[in-house]
Amino acid sequence: MSITFGTGAGTRSPEPELLELPEASPDALLELYEARGWGDGLPLVPPTPERVEAMLAQTTGDPDEVLGVLPPRFGQATRRLVAINAVLAGCRPDVMPVLVTAVRALARPELNLRGVNATTHPVAPLLIVHGEAVDRCRFNAGIGVFGPGTRANATVGRAVRLVLLHVAGARPGDGDAAQHGQPSKFSYCIAENLPASPWEAYPRARGVDTESAITIHCGENPHNVHDMESGTPGPILDKCATAMTSFGQNNAPIAHGEYFVLLGPEHAATIAAAGWSRKDVALYLYQRARRPAGEFRAHFESRAWMPWMESVPDHDLLPMTGHPDNIRVVVTGGPGKHSCIVPSWGMTTSVTLPVEG
Repeated sequence: MSITFGTGAGTRSPEPELLELPEASPDALLELYEARGWGDGLPLVPPTPERVEAMLAQTTGDPDEVLGVLPPRFGQATRRLVAINAVLAGCRPDVMPVLVTAVRALARPELNLRGVNATTHPVAPLLIVHGEAVDRCRFNAGIGVFGPGTRANATVGRAVRLVLLHVAGARPGDGDAAQHGQPSKFSYCIAENLPASPWEAYPRARGVDTESAITIHCGENPHNVHDMESGTPGPILDKCATAMTSFGQNNAPIAHGEYFVLLGPEHAATIAAAGWSRKDVALYLYQRARRPAGEFRAHFESRAWMPWMESVPDHDLLPMTGHPDNIRVVVTGGPGKHSCIVPSWGMTTSVTLPVEG
């Protein structure tokens, strides 16, 4: 069996090679990759030329165009290398434009991928898919959105991680210093539940008016917020605020740290029924997710604050982030009375881009 060998790993060159494997089994491929220190430890799909070409057929540009240079190894990510990793992860070909766009987002300077991979914090890029691509590529935006059972969510999130491992060189150790790692470093991909959202599509709220889009937010695992009883916005969002005010979060002393508030559809419906917009939610949480300035100073000698924050007296309350726009609201998930908060690593800004192949 021939496989398209080379994933960008071990070299900065984007040129893969064709390799003949004496045995065609997934076990043989797993042994080969493990021997080279590649892969994520799970079984891999052999990237035969036919499978890789089927992936590339879903894109429109030069297969060998450099989409971005990914630190810490500064590997050059091309459509061909993205396609190889997509096959390895078990993706369907129709998700290739989503993956190509995700790689472009990873390379954006404001996302700070070098810092994301260099920190000891357990940060992982969360990929959120928006718009027409959700149904067309069969992403799950409903019940169990973070969980197993949906090929598109599982394999696209895994392909992003394989690109980081193979092209960016983000292997645990020198390439990825996260002390404990986190489960979302295997796969971290969800979709916006627009049919169940009372508000406009999230990308449109960010100025990206397109049929399909993706967002990448580099953050922690989701922190659950449970409110089974409230029929008005305040109590629901007050619980969200309590989940945002932990000093154990990395972004607590960082003024431009973002919080993604992932509202379940039932919580979003209750909030919107009171006439609240997405911006109202962010403003309310900016006001309610606060702690005394003196407590911040007692816990953090090193702070990345805005100048005005340093002049606030110890007894006054300070917000957990320096601006309400750093609180991003997306509706996702299925029936139930849960929402979740995904704090960022801190020194990173989310990126939303239109899906382009």
